[in-house]
Amino acid sequence: MKIALFTNTYLPHVGGVARSVQTLAEACRARGHQVRVVAPEFENATPQPDVLRVPAIQHFHGSDFSVRLPVPNLIRDFMDDFRPDIIHSHHPFLLGDAALRESWKMRVPLVFTHHTLYERYTHYIPLDSPALQRFALRLACEYCELCNQVIAPSESIARLLRERGVSSPITAIPTGIDTAFFAAGKGTRFRKRAGIPHDAQVIGHTGRLAREKNLLFLADALAPLLAADRNRIFLVVGDGDARAEMLDHLRPHATADQLCFVGSQSGSDLADAYAAMDCFAFASQTETQGLVLAEAMAAGKPVVALDGPGVREILHDQQNGLLLDAHASTHDFGKALARLLHDPALSASYSRAARNSAASYDRDHCIDRVLDCYAALIERHPHDPSAADPGTWDRLLAGISVEWSLLVEKMSAAAAAVSPSPATEAHRD
Repeated sequence: MKIALFTNTYLPHVGGVARSVQTLAEACRARGHQVRVVAPEFENATPQPDVLRVPAIQHFHGSDFSVRLPVPNLIRDFMDDFRPDIIHSHHPFLLGDAALRESWKMRVPLVFTHHTLYERYTHYIPLDSPALQRFALRLACEYCELCNQVIAPSESIARLLRERGVSSPITAIPTGIDTAFFAAGKGTRFRKRAGIPHDAQVIGHTGRLAREKNLLFLADALAPLLAADRNRIFLVVGDGDARAEMLDHLRPHATADQLCFVGSQSGSDLADAYAAMDCFAFASQTETQGLVLAEAMAAGKPVVALDGPGVREILHDQQNGLLLDAHASTHDFGKALARLLHDPALSASYSRAARNSAASYDRDHCIDRVLDCYAALIERHPHDPSAADPGTWDRLLAGISVEWSLLVEKMSAAAAAVSPSPATEAHRD
């Protein structure tokens, strides 16, 4: 198959969607498929012949995201040269709109993965408000309606999309991870490199350090644990704007040696970091899948987390870790972590179960499901990439049709911003 992936975030950007697209692209290529990626320009991005970088505004509104600028002919020429069998969009706007245009004009099926609860990210846009959140929510759902197939990263998100009125076919497929790779990390090596004593109790966290990740809750939950035992260390892998605020919350309660913020890690360094942890703490309420939880579990780490979409699919309370109510207090969260730290036998039991749980997130299994989805769509939407290009008139009609659909999508989202409805009020449970 010839597969085109459109994404607003891609390497070297650090984030769940960028990693998901990279994993998908690499795994599809490993199976002999041809893959091209369309993504915005990004600082320090290495040029690649199979990746089209479109001009973009860097660090939009103070974030680490890039926002593409409209250069339609650049994408059009890239797609004409490649002639994909299927297009897979990873965002419902910006390059997501470009993916829809190319799908309609080239008459190939469009798949969309709903990676993100977009209404929880509107603080990156000026004039954030409940109306803007409803706009973002409805925009994503209307985009789903224009696609041939929607992939939800978890059953929770699939159910939520249906409650929000999405009628397009939806299937739940998590992003796969290389479970064997994360299971092979060398914790001793990482501890030595980071200056962490071999007998220290390490509470770990991995991810982008951003406001929407509920990190101040996590810092407040850990502060008493660190203050009570100077042999405990908080290991944070990742970086972002919330880093300084987290440290401000923690410094009155912990020594400098107890706060090990190592920044973003990749490759064997990331696997080693997981291996260096004794347990994994996760408080985010904006996830659509438990990707970092799967990585931690593949490394055999018991998890303490708050209930939420994506999290509950992999974390089962008192089986492979401790799943707290979404509204649990920081005190309750800290007590759950202390329970693991004080009971090595319980922690070891959860560790064994965690490795088994991670197996369902294994990359090969998940990618096979995505490829099966592609194949079924292509079979239902036959297209001969060697056939002559559509004529000028056909292209014009397709262009008018897709632009009208995109306009209706935006108008529907704007109406939802003004007038709440049951669909816009359907939130994650």
